[in-house]
Amino acid sequence: MKELNLKYGCNPNQKPSRIFISEGELPIKILNGNPGYINLLDALNGWQLVKELKELTNLESAASFKHVSPAGVGIATPMNNDLKRAYFVDDLQLSPMAVAYSRARGADRMSSYGDFIALSDICDSDTANLISREVSDGIIAPGYDTEALNILKNKRKGKYNIIEMNPDFIPNVIERKDVFGITFEQKRNNIKITEQCLENIPTKNKSFSDKIKRDLLISLITLKYTQSNSVCYVKDGQAIGIGAGQQSRIHCTRLAGNKAKIWFLRQNPRVLNLPFKNNIRRAERDNAIDVYLSDDYLDVLKDGIWEEFFVKKPEPLTKKDREKWLIGLTDVSLGSDGFFPFGDNIEYAHKCGVKYVAQPGGSIRDDNVINTCNKYNMSMVFTGIRLFHH
Repeated sequence: MKELNLKYGCNPNQKPSRIFISEGELPIKILNGNPGYINLLDALNGWQLVKELKELTNLESAASFKHVSPAGVGIATPMNNDLKRAYFVDDLQLSPMAVAYSRARGADRMSSYGDFIALSDICDSDTANLISREVSDGIIAPGYDTEALNILKNKRKGKYNIIEMNPDFIPNVIERKDVFGITFEQKRNNIKITEQCLENIPTKNKSFSDKIKRDLLISLITLKYTQSNSVCYVKDGQAIGIGAGQQSRIHCTRLAGNKAKIWFLRQNPRVLNLPFKNNIRRAERDNAIDVYLSDDYLDVLKDGIWEEFFVKKPEPLTKKDREKWLIGLTDVSLGSDGFFPFGDNIEYAHKCGVKYVAQPGGSIRDDNVINTCNKYNMSMVFTGIRLFHH
């Protein structure tokens, strides 16, 4: 197949719409559903990300994409019981592929609502069972076992988008796109993210364990497929906060850092034991937890909205409680797709448990950023590689 007609483009008024390839065959097969323009952008960006992660780590990798940026990324590293509870997967059998997607989906569950999933390896029944419980638009993977395919075909009343990707496909080196009738052309960003990116360490603390190097590389590969400006916080083999598409670097850092804090707060015993009503849907639980962790929660209690979600009024997690718990968020790695222009990014990242940083370097204020890292005994590398993506 060389061409696939689509329902419409980014919006319903943008017709006609299609994808096609000039040479050879399209590297995808539609096994179920009718994926749209944005679905396919998410699918192809997500596939590239997980393919590179698998090559780097040799572990099953997954991404949860929304609007051409990842909401979460994870690899198949072990999860403790509290993390499984926070991700609502403590009642499931989890294969390595299912663990990777649990991590990707659990990083920012609100943003992952209605995601497009990318898997580095064949989708098995454990992963399909997990996906069947979540609100998702579709999936791309190099293959599906028979049971998994049957499970996924029953999702969304039989309309769930299932795409099989040819893992051996190699795209042309030159890529093109049209904007306002004008064709843009450039070499694909096929630069390899490897440990060689982590050799230039300008800070006093030059200590990076193999585990931290892996997390820094995960952040950089994630940023390679995230709309710029962007930063990515990573811990224990998964993205825990991604700030995408902001005009200001500090806003990226704050946005992603706040997501990282919420990720950690969700593992607080008081959150894990919230007295939800039995009939509350998963998305409603996510929304309720988000409100519970907000500064507005005391006002919500006064308004009586808690009665919609809980069997009894939950004890508030005060600002002091949250600050005390967040002290335990440590050894976080932070990647940036462009240089940090000021030390304020490092100041905020430090409050989010960041101890390790990877960024291109090259700002006229690099000395200020280095000094700020030194103030907190943080280790930072200058990769020399900008990873803007548009």
